Amino acid sequence: MALPAAGLQPGAAPGQAQRLRLHVAGKQHAAEGIAAFDLIAGDGGELPAFIAGSHIDIHLPGGLTRQYSLRNNPAERHRYCIGVLREVAGRGGSAHMHDHLKVGDRIETSLPRNAFALEEGAPFSLLLAGGIGITPILSMAHRLSALGRDFAFHYSARSAARMAFRGEMEASAFADKVHFHLDDGPPEQKLNLADLLAHRPVGAHLYACGPGGFLDAVIGAAKVLWPSEAVHREYFANATPTTGDRPFRVTLVGDGRSFDIAPGRSIVEVLRENGIEIQVSCEQGICGTCVTRVVSGVPDHRDLVLTDRQRAAGDRMTPCCSRALTDELVLEL
Repeated sequence: MALPAAGLQPGAAPGQAQRLRLHVAGKQHAAEGIAAFDLIAGDGGELPAFIAGSHIDIHLPGGLTRQYSLRNNPAERHRYCIGVLREVAGRGGSAHMHDHLKVGDRIETSLPRNAFALEEGAPFSLLLAGGIGITPILSMAHRLSALGRDFAFHYSARSAARMAFRGEMEASAFADKVHFHLDDGPPEQKLNLADLLAHRPVGAHLYACGPGGFLDAVIGAAKVLWPSEAVHREYFANATPTTGDRPFRVTLVGDGRSFDIAPGRSIVEVLRENGIEIQVSCEQGICGTCVTRVVSGVPDHRDLVLTDRQRAAGDRMTPCCSRALTDELVLEL
């Protein structure tokens, strides 16, 4: 069945997200190991709107699905722009996009989703990006600039050769707000998180995206003065621990069926084997697609998407990677 050029895929199966069919309109070398892609509707029409911090799933051959943040201005409705880092130790998704995806190719994507939303009304925003983490942060900068909001933007990379989209930022309306930091550069220009986060302007929010080590450093430095609800971060991978897993039981509030979840098995896997589909994407607890309501029981949160406050409430969880601290969880799908 042919898909609409920029429309939704008809007849999606239960638990399967609807898809867009897009065309690759542009592919450029953005930095060492990073390729930039512009995706448009096949008929050149408008794409579904997105908000700063959003990402899309890219559906690749062999059943691979990868998530990439949209880096362009949310005011643009004619294209989605992404940056793809070649993951040397990855499972082949980024390598396929670097080596095989070319201008003119068709590609299927999800609708934009957001688990890294921008608080547009904040009086001040501090944007921190490390490496390929520049992509959602760049979209936020475009949006804040368009709104006339006050913000500062710090971008760190290993070297000048690995710093993507610098020219775009230097030519932007917010060029005076961007600070560039190179790991191999002079000491005086390196990012000093302790100094940067030692003062929090009233009502300020912090947004950070990048490698795990970078984010851990940001969160650690922000703990003293920045309340958790004002610190927003997005990881690209989740090294979910499996040691110490204990068995538990999941009961579905809708029909009362129960399923045993053994160590090393996820809730999503077991339910899928029994004909129950939960919409998933990353299956690492970093995208928020599968967040599910918890009716009773205590989740063992292993995701990187829920906030501390959401975890403490105990009324939602990510069944793709999280488990239970109690013998049973009752879930509403």
